[in-house]
Amino acid sequence: MPSFDIVSKTDVQTLDNAINVARREILNRYDFHGSKSTIDLDKKAFTISILTENDMRLDSIIDIIRSRMIKQHLNPLCLDEGKEKYASGNMVRKDIIVKQGIDKDAARKINKDIKDSKLKVQSQIMDDQIRVTGKKIDDLQQIISLVTRGNYGLPLQFVNMK
Repeated sequence: MPSFDIVSKTDVQTLDNAINVARREILNRYDFHGSKSTIDLDKKAFTISILTENDMRLDSIIDIIRSRMIKQHLNPLCLDEGKEKYASGNMVRKDIIVKQGIDKDAARKINKDIKDSKLKVQSQIMDDQIRVTGKKIDDLQQIISLVTRGNYGLPLQFVNMK
């Protein structure tokens, strides 16, 4: 039986490239001249740490990161921005978590939408992905277009089409 998996993964190397380009852009921008702004990517914990002087620069850095991610064909929906914390002195620190995998609530919502479509397919939640199986490839393609149109708050990819 044909099947495919719905996953939400971010390529770490592409994200690292986007962060490096954003870091270089910040060094070259006039409004960041003399700034002590830093951007660090922790590849194991999937977090981006930003340290800068004020909120205006923090917002600019986040916008630069998003635009660089879009140019690298990464979806900025994978960024989970927390609250900014004030570090020592007048510095502002923000840790952004890069979401990996489909959380349980989004998986249930996707599963419910697939069941409500009344197509002859089965879907099951497997850890942080969803496997969809059916007898016809046309039904699977309709499910892909249905899930693509849905708004689940995460970037979704369709892999392992068999």
